[in-house]
Amino acid sequence: MTDQSATPKSFPADRAVAGPFDESEVSGVRPYLDLGALKFIPREGLNLRLEVEEGSGRVVAVALDFEGSTLQVQPFAATRTSGLWHEIRTQIADQISQQGGTVTEFTGLLGPELLCKIPAMVDNQQSYQDARFIGVDGPRWFLRGVISGAALTDPKAAADADDLFRAVVVHRSEVPMPPKDLLPIQIPGQAPQVTSL
Repeated sequence: MTDQSATPKSFPADRAVAGPFDESEVSGVRPYLDLGALKFIPREGLNLRLEVEEGSGRVVAVALDFEGSTLQVQPFAATRTSGLWHEIRTQIADQISQQGGTVTEFTGLLGPELLCKIPAMVDNQQSYQDARFIGVDGPRWFLRGVISGAALTDPKAAADADDLFRAVVVHRSEVPMPPKDLLPIQIPGQAPQVTSL
């Protein structure tokens, strides 16, 4: 078991001013689409999809489709002092490698990232899906992103995906939650639910 007290946080040096943001770091003047733990700035051409777990009906992720790319985001509870991204990044890399995929770790504008080829069956044929995993440890939360589509090969699309991720606002309530529990993403009018990473 990993000693969480010894795990440093991973975030860009300018996170508090360039995002992703804690709700306490943004003014209430700007209009946001409020989904409970996540808030988004509306922009032209942006399509937002809620990913719902079968059976329970709870929202487990939000996918942002923009200019041929998809950014999937998930917010998790964390402690004030310890980060999750270093541990989770290792788990993602191990899981994809065990499935026969490939993982390349590199340092991007947000810090350590993973570029992966994930095995997948497409029309009964073995194939691979490319994905880029990003993560930022915030105050008492961790935000994970998975980027696919044009942003993996086109520099402008990659910059747009990074900008979408950095514009996300995370609302971490004062309700105590264990680290790695998914912060409640809400469909307007739906009661919050909790799930673990």
